[in-house]
Amino acid sequence: MWKQWLVGLVVIVMVLVGAGVYLNQQPVADRQIRQAKATTVNIATPEWRQIRDRISSVANLRAVDSVELMTEVSGRVVAINLEPGKPVQQGDVLLRLDDRQARANLAVLKARLSDARRQYERASSLRANNSVSQSQVDELQTSVAVAVAELEAAKVRLENHRIEAPFAGVIGLSAISPGAFLQAGTSITTLDSSGQLELNFSVPERFVGQVKVGQPVSAVSPAFPDQVFEGQLVELATRISELSRTLAVRALIDNADGMLRPGQFMSASLTLQERKGLVLPEQAVMVRGDEKYVFVAEDGIARRVSVQIGNRMPGWVEVTKGLSIDDRVVVTGQDRLSSGNRIRVVESDRSIPENRFEPVRES
Repeated sequence: MWKQWLVGLVVIVMVLVGAGVYLNQQPVADRQIRQAKATTVNIATPEWRQIRDRISSVANLRAVDSVELMTEVSGRVVAINLEPGKPVQQGDVLLRLDDRQARANLAVLKARLSDARRQYERASSLRANNSVSQSQVDELQTSVAVAVAELEAAKVRLENHRIEAPFAGVIGLSAISPGAFLQAGTSITTLDSSGQLELNFSVPERFVGQVKVGQPVSAVSPAFPDQVFEGQLVELATRISELSRTLAVRALIDNADGMLRPGQFMSASLTLQERKGLVLPEQAVMVRGDEKYVFVAEDGIARRVSVQIGNRMPGWVEVTKGLSIDDRVVVTGQDRLSSGNRIRVVESDRSIPENRFEPVRES
């Protein structure tokens, strides 16, 4: 009997010792489990930066002054100055037609005018002696006026045998050769001003209240991807398009080096205003449905915070509501987090994009 009591006592002692060992090791295991569950993250703090509110739009170029030059009279080409791409000044003669007949007609009309004036002056002197009637004097005076008008018309016809540049610009293509006979109304070439070009594009209706003449405009072209062309808004349309709900606007772009050409496609960016904004690395912002949120690190715990965002820019985003300048925002590892999770913060500059603040508000 005593042996059974001894075996029972030994079993009880072993159970108590095992329980003691288990209870002694449990806090260590709990700490290891909690540490194992802590997510490694990088953090960043929001920054105040200068932000440009911009809208982007497709645009096209046209010359400030543009004309298709045509002949006004018929004639044979005797002189030509139509080298494509050549800059010309206002008043330069571009083409001259044979004007010998026009000069001869002008000489005849000059002679007629001179004779009409002599007859009128003679009749006027005889009228003082009542040698001629007043009606004859009046008739001769009318003849002088008609001769003056015919002479002026002849001068215009003579001038029309020469085509001059109405403004400074660049000559377009031409298929006219010396000696060719041209009918009145024949197109000979185009002339476009080139020092400045008009940039035409449209602004969505919701931004109309922020658009003003004088705002800076920049544009890029697929033909010159590394070149940015600067200009200024100069004109606003008076009506909103009922079809597209946009406002047509016009800017002037400097083209002193002649790189750009009328009709060229451009991507325009209109700066509405410049202001300071709170920005954050774009990778920190999470999206679920219509909600945008970030995780903020507080004493080793991740806390989920809903935010509102404004402008986007390469690698960065503006936060308009939900964060302060002192918040420590998780920028890596947040896709594995839930609010209340433990986190372990490590420092790494590679997790933060370099500072580039050229925001664009999409139109």
